[in-house]
Amino acid sequence: MSKESKIKDLADLRLEIDRLKVLTREQESYLNDQYILFNEKIEAPVRFVKSAISWVPGVDLAKSVFAKRKGDEDWITRVLRIGFPVVLNRFFLRRAGFIKRALVTLLSQQAASVLNRDTLAGVIDKVTHFIQPAKRKKGKARHSDYGIPPDSETY
Repeated sequence: MSKESKIKDLADLRLEIDRLKVLTREQESYLNDQYILFNEKIEAPVRFVKSAISWVPGVDLAKSVFAKRKGDEDWITRVLRIGFPVVLNRFFLRRAGFIKRALVTLLSQQAASVLNRDTLAGVIDKVTHFIQPAKRKKGKARHSDYGIPPDSETY
């Protein structure tokens, strides 16, 4: 059951190599086309959902909160810049005038711009280290080497 090779000399070998290269390019282009079609079929529901969401009012505000704009401003900073004035005006400055509310809004937005994910994570770490009990140090370990003493005379 040995298979006869159709390659008999160097010219046949070169022809076979060229044929295999052409076959490889054809198969790669076919697979590339299939990959593109597959991606388009997968992305179709996502495009539908995005177009449906675009009709909902207020989505642009949520997208702007979670979109990246500046290098130093993350989503926590943007949420706090919106949330601080709302919380302060709603709970603490109910009967304050317009000027007080405007000043507090400006100051709270500036304070929120200083806060970011790293500073908030640092504060949370400090609080958790304060709350967690201190680890007890274990007593001094005894030396339990029972080998040959270094000053012994072993000849």
